[in-house]
Amino acid sequence: MREDQGEPALISPLTEEISLRRASELINSLISSSYSILSFPTKWQLIRDKLEQLNSSLVAAADGNSSTNNSALAAFLKPMITTLNDVQMLADRCSDEAYSGGKLLMRSNLDAVSSRLELIIKHLTQIYASAILSRSQAIVLTRPAVGANREDMRFYVKDLFSRLRIGDLDMRSQALTILKEILHEDQKYVRIVVLETTDSIGLLVNFLEFGDMGIQEKAAGAVSVIASFDSYKGALVTGGAIAPLVRALEMGSEVGKEEAAQALRKLTENSDNAWSVAAHAGVTVLLKLCGNADSSGELIGLACNILRNLSSVEEINKFMVEQGAVSIFTKLLKSKEEAIQIHALELLNAMALEDDSLGHMVVGEGVIEPLMKLLDPKSPYSLEAKEVALRATELFFFSSIDLINVLMGCGFLDRVLFFLKNGEISTQESGLKIVYHLCEIYEEAKKVMGDAGFMAELVKLLEAKSFEVRELAAEVLCCMVPIQRNCRSFIQDDHNVNQILRLLDPDEEKSGTNKLLLSILMSLANSSNGRRKILASGYINHLEKLAEADVLDAKKIIKRLSSNRFRSILSGIWSL
Repeated sequence: MREDQGEPALISPLTEEISLRRASELINSLISSSYSILSFPTKWQLIRDKLEQLNSSLVAAADGNSSTNNSALAAFLKPMITTLNDVQMLADRCSDEAYSGGKLLMRSNLDAVSSRLELIIKHLTQIYASAILSRSQAIVLTRPAVGANREDMRFYVKDLFSRLRIGDLDMRSQALTILKEILHEDQKYVRIVVLETTDSIGLLVNFLEFGDMGIQEKAAGAVSVIASFDSYKGALVTGGAIAPLVRALEMGSEVGKEEAAQALRKLTENSDNAWSVAAHAGVTVLLKLCGNADSSGELIGLACNILRNLSSVEEINKFMVEQGAVSIFTKLLKSKEEAIQIHALELLNAMALEDDSLGHMVVGEGVIEPLMKLLDPKSPYSLEAKEVALRATELFFFSSIDLINVLMGCGFLDRVLFFLKNGEISTQESGLKIVYHLCEIYEEAKKVMGDAGFMAELVKLLEAKSFEVRELAAEVLCCMVPIQRNCRSFIQDDHNVNQILRLLDPDEEKSGTNKLLLSILMSLANSSNGRRKILASGYINHLEKLAEADVLDAKKIIKRLSSNRFRSILSGIWSL
């Protein structure tokens, strides 16, 4: 505000002994001297009017409370005296017409100081009107019962915010505790706070940077509750909550950091807010927390969740990689806490979705060892951890044949086969998706899987309770059986061919599963042994009925069988 920051203040810094009446005398002096200023008369008239309003408010407050030791009042007087110093400095320069920065700058300075006086008047009016300058004068309202009418709820919230604005430290702390409780209790309170209470968000945002850590923690907790509602996230962002939340995350207490992280996690669920977090150095702060050995598992998990939200923005994802995120989170995979391992792996998975080249970096940082431990059938890790690890292998290794060979060389397929045999439905589904993708991109993998015994397990899964598992098992078989040596191996087991024919549903002519099973039979019918096994099956009538119903693939298979010298008993004519 001041044009020359080197000049000393015209009024000495405020001490506890300076009274409201003394401040009033200073204002009277300014009002008197302002009449002699000839330049900018309209602006000085406006400033003079506000000085008079301020003087009246000070006299009223002084009459109502003679104590100068009230912490809220002392905190209010300090910025007021600073503003009065600036008014006096501008008055002196306008009197001397000494516009070192020109008239335009002076006009801007006068507007700014006028706005500051307006805020001071508003604040002092609130103090006086509330009549709770000290705790001894406070009347504690009874908390409305559950289901209270809206007017009672609104009145109670208004009282809480009066205490937050002008109460002492204990009163503010209690008010914030109650505020968080009622916000949790009833969504109506959230609406009243955000939409029906003057400057509520601004006040809570200010408390995020309050000097007392306890106040910071409770303010962050209240903000976190509000951030849970999509309708009110915008009010927090436009109210300036993100920057102080990031600072609380960096410099707050452990509880304060966790509360701030909770709020940021909810706010960044909307990717539009990701840039705001990044712009306030949020990515750097979050990565530092995750790399700090002293950070709690809860805080690391929250930080990972925020970074996952941010990673959906391609530019931020690249910045995370540049800042060493891959190294940090690969190291966290070796944590003794499973929850931390899962959070780190989910974040790396999210990053890999945005960056195909991440696989080589992750492998270079040594991700294989912790991944194989997570997938070890003998390991004590949870089902969730194993499923996250399965998804990670696809994201990290399937970007190149070299990486796939590295993965297969570590016994990965043996682990997947175990999960297909013994896993829960969700694990089986994850494993099937991975091997299906592997078959699509790498021909050699089909042969290795055939030799490893996958086909027998896939046939069993064709009768799984889960429709998704049945469909996936059929799709993988469709990829594997056309390989000549796999086909020979498949045909050698009578049960395999018989099972495929048994599962054909003659009543579901356009069934997706039927189409997959017919595709498998088509591959088998390319060999004489395959045709012989099909003809010998007790379920060949299923195939015949589908052919009679004009299912094209079924008719093609029958045509191949009918040309076989072993099929003399086949009756009927199928024209294709």
